[in-house]
Amino acid sequence: MRLATGDVQGCSEDGVSFYRGIPYAAAPVGEYRFLVPQPVLPWETPRDATAPGANAPQRTRQVPGLDAAPLIGTGWSKGDAYLTLDVLRPDDQRTALPVMVFIHGGGFVVGCKDASVQDGRSFARDGIVYVALNYRMGIDGFLPIPGVPTNLGLRDMLAGLGWVQDNIAAFGGDPANVTVFGESAGAMAIADLITSPLAKGLFRRAIVQSGHGGMTRDIGVAQRLVRKLATLLRITPDRAGFASVPPGEAMLDAVEKVSLPTTRLDLRGPDGREPVFGISRFVPVHGDDVLPIAPLDALSQGAGAEVDLLIGSNAEEMNLYLIPSGVRDKLGTLLAWFVLRKSQPRAWAVLKAYGMGSGKAPGQALTDAMTDLVFRWPARRFAEEHQGRTHLYEFEWRSPRFDGELGASHGMELPFVFDSLATCTGEDGLCGTNPPQDLADHVHRLWVDFARDGSLPWAPFERDTRIVYRLAAGIARFEPPMPAATFLP
Repeated sequence: MRLATGDVQGCSEDGVSFYRGIPYAAAPVGEYRFLVPQPVLPWETPRDATAPGANAPQRTRQVPGLDAAPLIGTGWSKGDAYLTLDVLRPDDQRTALPVMVFIHGGGFVVGCKDASVQDGRSFARDGIVYVALNYRMGIDGFLPIPGVPTNLGLRDMLAGLGWVQDNIAAFGGDPANVTVFGESAGAMAIADLITSPLAKGLFRRAIVQSGHGGMTRDIGVAQRLVRKLATLLRITPDRAGFASVPPGEAMLDAVEKVSLPTTRLDLRGPDGREPVFGISRFVPVHGDDVLPIAPLDALSQGAGAEVDLLIGSNAEEMNLYLIPSGVRDKLGTLLAWFVLRKSQPRAWAVLKAYGMGSGKAPGQALTDAMTDLVFRWPARRFAEEHQGRTHLYEFEWRSPRFDGELGASHGMELPFVFDSLATCTGEDGLCGTNPPQDLADHVHRLWVDFARDGSLPWAPFERDTRIVYRLAAGIARFEPPMPAATFLP
């Protein structure tokens, strides 16, 4: 395959052509480490594009009783040149194919383009040119260090999407028919980019899975994290200080330490709320050229109205965080209040609204409340404010894992979207031993059809009609506002 920067040599398997590890920006090391994405230097001899290559520095954690590797990958594959992407396409001569670009999740601190659940060959099999990319994470990607450009991770994604516009036609893709999609942190990033003036014209459609635009911080608030990390690393809280610590184990130690729930760090805004609810310390910031204002405010002013949007959540998102760990069943009334109070000033009222004190166990009330506060209601708010065509879904199939308690947790839709159930099936798999293939066929087809021409078999979401499509049931119906509506902007 011939690109402007040089030829790449891929491979083919089972009717799909693979091109892996193609650089879309220069390696973010040395003088480039804390710069906006820099151009790739051309190469003269054909580049081997058959191996995944490196990914961003990270340290993955085990989930008790659950094989999480299919969702987030196997950890840090070391190497400098990790601002790369993969392209998969049908192994034939078709051109002007729809393009789907996937942004992986992982709390902006873990994950990569190579996690097996999101392999992408199912989309290529069905006539899509599939792209997946890596980006800077953690300190290098989402820490507003004085003297460093903000939102470097988002800028990497913008550079990757720019590469798609410039190069995807060589792979048979249509640059005018690009759908960007992602899950969790990847979905949060996409929701933010929908509102970014720097993303204009880079994609036509967006699919936001378990994400929304409500998890950004004011730069001033986020710089509390800069100072905390500088203290842990014993450096000055500026570019020179952070550049003095290589992106290796010491840096990852600090990220792990600052991410512990016991670490004293107040990231609440002026309204007393912590919009990320402690799930990740590292998130995009607003108040720069990437996100001039908070995404919801930007939507209300018409930003992103030209983008067709499919957005949704899973019915029991927080189960992934609280069931395998056993936390849900250990929480008493005071501890449930304490956990929520760190992010939500009206914690008692929230827990009461979700049944605590009326027969529901405190841990279950907290789990239900946080599912709505962290994921479900903010997705509805994003849908309400988006002035373009918007469709809303809910994924409600319940995994039998953990004696049936894992349910429709965070991440559960991924193997259905990618028609990759085999990666998450088994005694330790997310989906258990016998997930329904017919549901994967259905969900995957919905995503393909939306990317091809924007079609979906249910009515758009409007603030008054509130139509939500249940993926497992296959029905669309009115959904009233949930109790979380009283407690969030």
